[in-house]
Amino acid sequence: MLYYSTTDRSHQVSLKEAVLKGMPPDGGLYLPESLPVMPDKFFQDLPEMTFQSVSYEIAKALLGGDVPPDVLQKIIVEALNFETPLVAISEKTKTLELFHGPTLAFKDVGARFMSRLMAYFIRNDCRELTILVATSGDTGSAVANGFFQVPGINVIVLYPAGKISLIQEKQIASLGENITALKVEGTFDDCQRLVKTALVDPEVQSVLTVSSANSINIARLIPQTFYYFNAIRQIPNFHSRKIAISVPSGNFGNLTAGLIAKKMGLPVTRFIAATNINHVVPDYLATGKYEPRASIQTISNAMDVGNPSNFARMLALYDYSVEKMRRDLAGCYFNDDETRAAIAEVYRNSGYILDPHGAVGYLGIQNYLARHPEIDTGIFLETAHPAKFRDIVEPVIGATVPIPDRLKKFLERPILSQAISSEYHEFKKLLLGN
Repeated sequence: MLYYSTTDRSHQVSLKEAVLKGMPPDGGLYLPESLPVMPDKFFQDLPEMTFQSVSYEIAKALLGGDVPPDVLQKIIVEALNFETPLVAISEKTKTLELFHGPTLAFKDVGARFMSRLMAYFIRNDCRELTILVATSGDTGSAVANGFFQVPGINVIVLYPAGKISLIQEKQIASLGENITALKVEGTFDDCQRLVKTALVDPEVQSVLTVSSANSINIARLIPQTFYYFNAIRQIPNFHSRKIAISVPSGNFGNLTAGLIAKKMGLPVTRFIAATNINHVVPDYLATGKYEPRASIQTISNAMDVGNPSNFARMLALYDYSVEKMRRDLAGCYFNDDETRAAIAEVYRNSGYILDPHGAVGYLGIQNYLARHPEIDTGIFLETAHPAKFRDIVEPVIGATVPIPDRLKKFLERPILSQAISSEYHEFKKLLLGN
């Protein structure tokens, strides 16, 4: 299958080139030239399948003949060695827990798949690959740990100083070896701008083989479609139900993956783009005008994005028509007080502990269910373990959030990051070793 640029559809490349370059030279993002619709038999068999077998079938359909079946199977088995369970919160509301991977965040799915796919593509190359990734929290930790000690690949993670949790910073900046952490004086949008600029800088390209591990890379995005199908698999008689899924959204890769899944036949009535007060996409859905702006810091920090990269893919998927997008997608947003209130409410009513991002997703599905009583199953994504946000969650619920052993080990390590400004010339100098 070929992959086209959202900026210029005539620019088409192979999967290998799309994955290893990360971004087209024209500054767009790659999308598959066509999206296969899964056959009826797949959905008939879905209830009896496993997460791994579901993922293999979706990957095979999307990647076509670009990866041999045995290699693809091996990648799936190694990368997705954990579950994504659907957990009931109330009669009509369920959460899809995506925090059972090594770093306890949903981005483990995409990062672990991508690291192994990239390792396969560079297996015969003499030149090392440099991965650049901007993070507002969980992307960096998932990528750093997913690529840690992978031969032939060096990773540079950029994160905004003072705007991620201590545990997130420890997961990013305590590894060393082939992982370099850069603490940027600025916002996530600044980090993302530095990465995007480097990826299309001819001088950088002449010296380094560079790619990205953000959701701007199609190899991060594709595996995120897997768990939407796995969620549906866990709903009895899903064919006869009206299902809505609320996705807490920042850079909109997770939601874009869901929309791709829907176009592949996922039986979901509506997706909800649930954001914090960085609500440029809900505003677009309401007005038809896209107006990026400086990001605002919130307690759901991984969603603090004022110019989400994947919006370009969303537009391309819907032929640049807000009317077409509205058929599949609704938008809403919530402030920090509402987020804290949701965490308190869910804990009080069910004993379940939400993280701030999951809380925004919960608010999104509750808001939609209240206005659409015909929906009988509401799902929201719980994207990170609440222990990663103890300083926010514990005062709200009045209880201690247990720290899983996988997180404890990170807290014991020193932070090894290097501070840099948000000026591109400084980042470029560091990349080129000048």
